[in-house]
Parts: sequence; C-alpha cells; structure tokens
Amino acid sequence: MSIPPLSWSDLDALTDFHIDTVNGPTNAQARLRLFGQPEDDVRVTLYRDNHAWCPYCQKIWLWLEEKQIPYRIEKVTMFCYGEKERWYKRIVPSGMLPAIEIDGQVITESDDILVALEKVYGPLGLGMKDPAVVPLRQLERLLFRAWCTWLCYPVRSQQQDQRNQAQFVGVVAKIEAALSQTPGPYFLADFGTTDVIFTPYVERMNASLYYYKGYSLREDNPRFSDWFDAMESRPTYRGTQSDFHTHAHDLPPQMGGCYKNTAPQTQTNMHQVDNGPWVGLPDATYPEPDNARQEALQRVIKHHANMIKVNPAEDHLFDEALRCALTHLITQDVCTPPPDSDMGLRYLRDRISVPRDMSIYAAKRLKESLETTAALVGNRQGPAIPTRHRRDQDPSNFAKD
Repeated sequence: MSIPPLSWSDLDALTDFHIDTVNGPTNAQARLRLFGQPEDDVRVTLYRDNHAWCPYCQKIWLWLEEKQIPYRIEKVTMFCYGEKERWYKRIVPSGMLPAIEIDGQVITESDDILVALEKVYGPLGLGMKDPAVVPLRQLERLLFRAWCTWLCYPVRSQQQDQRNQAQFVGVVAKIEAALSQTPGPYFLADFGTTDVIFTPYVERMNASLYYYKGYSLREDNPRFSDWFDAMESRPTYRGTQSDFHTHAHDLPPQMGGCYKNTAPQTQTNMHQVDNGPWVGLPDATYPEPDNARQEALQRVIKHHANMIKVNPAEDHLFDEALRCALTHLITQDVCTPPPDSDMGLRYLRDRISVPRDMSIYAAKRLKESLETTAALVGNRQGPAIPTRHRRDQDPSNFAKD
C-alpha cells in the first residue's frame, strides 16, 4: 500500500542532522576551519574547487585537516563545471587549482604548497624531501602513469588492453611490496605525508578501474585493502572521500576520456555503479553511520528549490516526486510518485556529487530511494551524463552551502 508524500515542513521535522562546519569533522561545506582555535590564528587561505573533486585540492585539504591548521576556504569553479571566476584569475592568472595564500604569499602546484606549509608548520610525519618519502613519491607517479596508460587511451585489441593491465598490475605489485615493509597499514611506520600524496589518485584508480575495466584495486590487493581500511578509519579522509559514481563520471572530461574494455565483469560493475545496489560497492567499507538518511534528507531540503529548478521535469511534477522519494528515504514506506516522473528522479540520482553534496553513505541511501521510487512508475533514464564537460553540475546553481 502506498502512502501520500510528506510535505516539506513534515520532512524537515524528521531530520535533526547538523554539522559544525568550523570546528566539527572534515566536511565539504566549510568556508572556515578553526579546530577550536581563535580566528585570529588563521594565516592560510585554501583556494579549492567548488565541486570538492579536484585531486590536487584533496591532497592539500587532507593535509591541512590532519595537521589541524586553521584556514579559510575560497571555492573556485573548475573549468569542466562552469566558467572560472574572474576574481580568482586576478589572484592566479593561470586559473590553476589548488592555490594557497599564506601570510600574503600565493603559492600554486600541490607539491610546492606542501613544501611551503611544512616550512611554516612542520611536516606531517616525515616531510616531502625526506629520504624515506622521496622514492615513494616517485612510485606514486609511476603508478599514475601506468593507470593513465590503461584507462585513458583507446586500445585496438583485447591483447593491448591486457598488456596495459599487466603493466599497471606490475606497478601495483611494487606498491604492495612497499606497504609490506611496515608493520602497520600505512606506507611508513605511521600515517603521514606519503599517505596523503597517494590518496587522491589511488581513490580515483579504485573507482575508474572498477567501472571501466572490471578490476577492483581494493579487493584484489591485500595490502592496498588494508591501506584503504586504515584511511577510512580517519574522519579527515571520510570528509574528503568520494564515491565510485562521482569519480567514474567526472574523470572523462578531466582526463581526456576513459575507455572501457569488453570484459563481462566490466559490464556488471558499470551497471551496479550506475543503477545500484550502491551499498556493498568497494568504494566504502566502514560501518554506515546511523544518521546517513537524516544527512541526505537535510541536504536535499536545504537545496530542494534549486534541485527542482534545474531538473528537466516540470516543477510541480518533480516537487511531488522528490517528496515521495524522501518520504521513502526516511520512513521506508512505499510512496508512489506521479506518472512520468521517473526520468526526473533518475536525473537527480545521477547527479548527486560526493562529497560536495553529502557524505558517501548518505548519497548511497538517497540514490537507493530515488531509484526505488522512480521504478514504481517507469524505467526512463534522465538525459545522459556529458563526457566532454560537466556543465550539468554548474556549482552556481548551488552556491549556498
């Protein structure tokens, strides 16, 4: 039996989710981070992407969070998502991200930024130029190149794809060997700079190879699996962590294309990432927070007017359909949406961005309810996700955090 959708005010009464963006856990919505220190102590401004997706921004973001350095955040649009702000190009004429301003000096290039931050605040564990860190940094670049070779170039034959895979797996074996040299799960005896440097692209490798190549970096490599588990034990990492769907569809315009192979496992993985079930994917394996549904509900309520405005479905139709999905999300009761609303619900399902919009488990539960609700009235998909840009994710529509 289907129940009627709850009103927006009734839905609002069912979530008390709140996060202290300034002093609480790492989060994508913050504009200021103090970690309990006075605002007068802020010497650093981080310029990072609105989308909370840029891998080089994630590296600096994670480092600052781990060191608990008070800092301000200015958010800038990456080119793939919309027009670069003119005010930012006056500060950084190239428009490149990330950048920091520290004591009035602007610094770009993520490695240069880390070196500069170390000079002022000391290293995170062992520093960028430490003899134990330098060869691991070089190994990370070797892994990056092998990943790009396998993922980002069209192949003429299955044999060529297999050769590229073998090259990548060979480098992963070196990573496994490096991780096995320490008694714990991290690259060195304790968590530090090396882990921060590996994090952004290893996270993206885990997602993209699962989706486009049917290969599970996390599941097929025991030391990498331990490393992922250890990273997910850190609230700092969880706050910057994205999911498979966000990465798989944001990477092609950034990387110049991502090329799938013909393996049956690839087709299976692509279908699950795009259509669910999302709980159980190897993009997050830590226990689901008790308030994941309340977080998803709060975030949608905050932005629902703009979500309705940019959705391809008619406003009144999508308003009711969205309330049906949220009613299901929070009550688990069946709530049948109006006819012809399935496309609009799946349009939103495909454009939830982690961690910009919400954390990973909140997104999984919201996707689940959007798909369950859409399936009640049809199987139409929303407009295709662009592969040359992501202007459908223009952050100017969601400027209010």
